[in-house]
Amino acid sequence: MCIQSYTLHTKINILFIINPISGGRGKLRIPDFIDQYLDKEKFNANFVFSEYVGHAGELADEAATKNFDVIVAAGGDGTINEVATQVLKHHKILGILPLGSGNGLARFLKIPKNLKHAIGLINNYKTDCVDTAEFNQKCFFNLAGMGFDAHLSAVFSKDKKRGLSGYVKLGFKEVFNYQPQTYQLEIDGVAYTRKAFAISIANSSQYGNDVYIAPNASVKDGLLDVCIIKPFPIIKLPVLGYVMLRGTAESSDMIEIIKGKHIKITREKAGAVHVDGEPLQMGTAIEALVHPLSLQVIVP
Repeated sequence: MCIQSYTLHTKINILFIINPISGGRGKLRIPDFIDQYLDKEKFNANFVFSEYVGHAGELADEAATKNFDVIVAAGGDGTINEVATQVLKHHKILGILPLGSGNGLARFLKIPKNLKHAIGLINNYKTDCVDTAEFNQKCFFNLAGMGFDAHLSAVFSKDKKRGLSGYVKLGFKEVFNYQPQTYQLEIDGVAYTRKAFAISIANSSQYGNDVYIAPNASVKDGLLDVCIIKPFPIIKLPVLGYVMLRGTAESSDMIEIIKGKHIKITREKAGAVHVDGEPLQMGTAIEALVHPLSLQVIVP
C-alpha cells in the first residue's frame, strides 16, 4: 500500500529518465527545458537518456537503490512501464512527462501534454495512490492485451516510422488478414467462452490519443476492465473507431466489458501480447491481477 506525501522539509533528489525517440521526436534539449522551469528550491535534478528497450527500467532500478526519491518517466506508455515497475518495486514516487505518441496513462491522470505545464505539476508535488496490475507477472499500468492490437504492436515495433500516422496506416494494412481467436476466460471465478478480435485488460480507460476502450475504467477502483472486441465485418471498422473516439464502448454491441480483480485467459495458440503498448511473446495461458492503490504518482 502506498502512502501519500504532501509536505517538504529538505530538497528532493529527482531523476528524469528521458526516452530520446518516444513520439518520433528528438529530445536532446529536454534537460535544458526542464532545468529552466523546475523549482530548484524543492528539487535537486539529474537527467539521463535511455539508449535501448529495457534501459529506462535499468536506470530507474539503479536510481531507486541510490538516494533518488522521485523518478520521472519522460516518454510514452512503454517508458512509463519500465520506470514505474522499478518505482513500485522500491516504493519510490513516480513522475510523468508525457512525451510519447499516445500517452494513454498520462491522459487518464490529466497530466498535461504541454511540457511547461507538466513540469509545473511536478513543482506542485501533489501525489496520489493508484492501482497497478500484472499480466503473467509482468507489471502494467495502463493496458495489456492480446489479439489484433497485440499483433499490430508486434508488427509496428519493427517499423522505423514511429508516431500515430504510421500506426494507423499499418493498422489498415494488417486488419484485412487478421483472424479472430476463441478464448476461454475466468473472471473472478466465473467462466466465459468468447470469440474475439482482441481482448484488452484495462487499468485505465484509453489506448492513447483519446481512443477509449474502457470509458468507465479507473486506476482508483481496485478493478480491471476486460474489454472483448467481438469479430466484425471489415465494413464496420469505421464504426468501431467512432465508438472508441466517442467513448461509448460500454453501450456498443461490438464490445463487451466485464470487470474483475483476477482474470485467467486461455487462448488457442501462443503469440503476441502487448503490455502498455510494448510487444511481447507469451504462451496460451494468461493471468492478470490488480494491486489496489499500490503506486504513488505525482498528479494534478
